[in-house]
Amino acid sequence: MSEAASRSPRRAPVERQRDPERTKAQLLEAAKAEFGAKGYAAARVSEIAARAGVNKQLISYYFGGKEGLYTALTATMYDDYAAVADHDKPFAEVVRFFVQSGVRDHDLARLFLWENLTDGAPDAIGVEDQRGFLQNQVEYVRARQAAGELPADLDPAFLLVIFMAASSAALALPRIVRAVSGQAPDSAEFAEAYGDQLARLVGHLSDAGKR
Repeated sequence: MSEAASRSPRRAPVERQRDPERTKAQLLEAAKAEFGAKGYAAARVSEIAARAGVNKQLISYYFGGKEGLYTALTATMYDDYAAVADHDKPFAEVVRFFVQSGVRDHDLARLFLWENLTDGAPDAIGVEDQRGFLQNQVEYVRARQAAGELPADLDPAFLLVIFMAASSAALALPRIVRAVSGQAPDSAEFAEAYGDQLARLVGHLSDAGKR
């Protein structure tokens, strides 16, 4: 290799060199579908690249490999979710958002479930990011409790678990949803009706907290 070549920066494969932002967006979207369908361990970078219609070398070039791609994807997910739970926003609105977001973006919601279904080691991919996100959500619930929106005798951490589990029902329990409601768990109609019911439940808790 010549001295000039050894000094030249690493280059992306030429077919995508002109539009790196679009390529990264395509890879993130494809990764969301692949990770959502199979979880981190079973997902394959070759499948992600094929979904995106790009050379799989671009995953290493832009994200440093499979783990870097996953980290970049989940970072956007947690940023979006965290932005919703503003300390001044009513708990009922946040619960309704989580229900409806699971229907709007099944791949992302499945990815969130996969992270918990495959939680077999303290250093598993995504553990630290999810822990930080969830601790922030506990603080959000505690803030709503301090504002008198929730009864003081409820533990904010356990209350968060209860409502996150309830919000995930359409994905975690689709057969039960169909059997008891007669609605498709992935339909906008179910998301609206179920989100409204959970919001009403939060409202009843709020009324109880004010007594």
